[in-house]
Amino acid sequence: MTQSFQNYLMPYIFLLFLFMPVIEIWLIIEVGSSIGAGWTIMLIFFTAFLGAILLRRQGISTLFRARQKMDEGQVPAREMLEGLMLAFAGALMLTPGFVTDAVGFLLLLPPVRSVLIHHFKANMVFVASGGHYRRYETDSSGEEIIIEGEYRRENENSDKKLR
Repeated sequence: MTQSFQNYLMPYIFLLFLFMPVIEIWLIIEVGSSIGAGWTIMLIFFTAFLGAILLRRQGISTLFRARQKMDEGQVPAREMLEGLMLAFAGALMLTPGFVTDAVGFLLLLPPVRSVLIHHFKANMVFVASGGHYRRYETDSSGEEIIIEGEYRRENENSDKKLR
């Protein structure tokens, strides 16, 4: 992250860490007083369990799509962002509370992730390297695209030795 971006986000992150536990505790107390403490605890466990099931299903699907793109020699940028969002959703759903569960479940919805990914991809640069190539891409605004590669000729006789 750039320094100005960090300076911009830090007050909001501080406020989030300060007020989120207070909001969660208040909401748990309110729900507990309405439906009872036992039902509230069961509801918190149920949302964590349901979230884990949904997260596992979508995470495996995202992993397969990322592997397929890598096999095709493409950068799985969308899948990497989906994986990060799914990991964040999982962390939110494992945190006791109703607000964090709601945000976590929102991140499990593919249309919500799609909107967020579109926003991130328009404002980020993805770099991939591995194997025998290195590829750099910028955003899709038509600006500079640099493709840097490495080339290596394998010994032609090595295939004959393996047979």
